[in-house]
Amino acid sequence: MPTKITVNNNGSLRIEGEDFEIVDPQGNAYGLQGRTLVSICRCGLSSNKPFCDGSHKGHFEHNAVAFDLPPKKA
Repeated sequence: MPTKITVNNNGSLRIEGEDFEIVDPQGNAYGLQGRTLVSICRCGLSSNKPFCDGSHKGHFEHNAVAFDLPPKKA
């Protein structure tokens, strides 16, 4: 199964798959302890950033609806 990222309504980015890595700006990997599903904070309120801890509930509104990006510039 390929890695899938789901943009949740009013919440996190859910990443799920068998083989993905999350790294910091220096390229150091976060220790995911074998997890195949994590949620990344989008609201900025989590005390466990970059991971979601549910702090967004009632404080972050975004209705996630897929759309096509414009064509890449040459």
